[in-house]
Amino acid sequence: MDASLQLWRSDALGTARRVREGELAAADVVLSSLDRIEATDARVNAFTTRLAERARKHAELLDQHPKRSKLSLAGVPFAVKNLYDIAGLPTLAGSKIERDAPPARRDAVLVRRLEAAGAILVGALNMDEYAYGFTTENTHYGPTRNPHDLTRLSGGSSGGSAASVAAGQVPFSLGSDTNGSIRVPSSLCGTFGLKPTFGRLPRSGSYPFSASLDHLGPFARTVRDLALVYDAMQGPHEDDPACAQRAIEPTLPQLDRGMQGVRIGVLGGWFREQALDEARAAVDVVAGALGTNRLFELPEVERARAAAFLITCGEGGALHLNHLRERAHDFDPMTRERFLANALIPAAWVVQAQRVRHWFARRVARVFETVDVLLAPATPCVAPPIGTEWLEINGKRLPARPSMGLLTQPISCIGLPVVTVPLWGQNPGAPHLPIGVQLIAAPWREDLALRVAAELESQGIVSAPIATLA
Repeated sequence: MDASLQLWRSDALGTARRVREGELAAADVVLSSLDRIEATDARVNAFTTRLAERARKHAELLDQHPKRSKLSLAGVPFAVKNLYDIAGLPTLAGSKIERDAPPARRDAVLVRRLEAAGAILVGALNMDEYAYGFTTENTHYGPTRNPHDLTRLSGGSSGGSAASVAAGQVPFSLGSDTNGSIRVPSSLCGTFGLKPTFGRLPRSGSYPFSASLDHLGPFARTVRDLALVYDAMQGPHEDDPACAQRAIEPTLPQLDRGMQGVRIGVLGGWFREQALDEARAAVDVVAGALGTNRLFELPEVERARAAAFLITCGEGGALHLNHLRERAHDFDPMTRERFLANALIPAAWVVQAQRVRHWFARRVARVFETVDVLLAPATPCVAPPIGTEWLEINGKRLPARPSMGLLTQPISCIGLPVVTVPLWGQNPGAPHLPIGVQLIAAPWREDLALRVAAELESQGIVSAPIATLA
């Protein structure tokens, strides 16, 4: 069917409406997505597993579903980072070791919620091993390439999740964010991304990295799709003790409220000092569009970043200790040495890092008494070439891979909700590459960050076009 060849270009909101109304068959939508993946993934390398048979079966069932007209995501294809459980498959978490693990008995909670809303899972996506990285240069499964420039990084650790959306393979995907793993690839691949408040979405059925910091969240090509998907996943779950017992708070209906009463500020200090010109310029464009020049500085940001680093290292090293003892040779070399070093971190350091974290959270809470959303760069620069070892940031030579999280880790430390929005043309030498701005809100106010993102999208300041794969 010729029309199906272009269905992959559609957004989730429009696709679901057409399937609900009987204008489209879910089977045709899924076929279009699978064909797009087949045509493009040899170049992008976003997928580690394709679920064509499962997806076709679910689409056929959906087309016969008696309540299809009530499903918010009817017939919309999606994919998930391969640390989400998928029934019948081992949960890889980007590793070689987990290939030998027993298959998951059931899908992750968020996958089940999305499919209950009518969405159809088409595959699992590449990532840094055990979510430990910002580049998705995975030794076992190969690097995921940036769809807007195939010589460059997709970011990580949810690189496959961002790249699959940017390449038009799926209209939305799921990733995880511990220290920036949704925000960094959103910035480099030019998608919208949401890291919800810590504890907002249940992590049940996902492979952990750091229980104190792990978040799950979506990527999409429009703000409305981002809100639609987020709303479908909300609600507590008893299997995740960190998940807050909060009622569902729909955000999609809030997007048309505009900016009335929303107070915007710009983060200075660390967030400008650790950014190149293109990142600062992107924030300035957003601030100008929103009509704000209010500057805020958070206290001890570098210490907060160090606290997030230590907590991640300590918990991650402890989690993988047995595998490090028994199968160290099967780790990705890019993660093995760091996990080994992390396993030696004194517990007292992690305890102190948690104290700093709580102190920082209290201080930042005071800032949100006078502002609703704060602006900051998401990455220090546009996507570097694959294999880049060093970055020059304002006169400092820094290791490239960890430094991609310079601007996201302090926010991870205290679990604030963040929407990342992509801008274009901020680097004159690489105008085809996007760079993201973080819209940071107070805890549980995802609605405000999404409203600001929707305003910027309506003005044409931010957008997430499908890549040409040049």
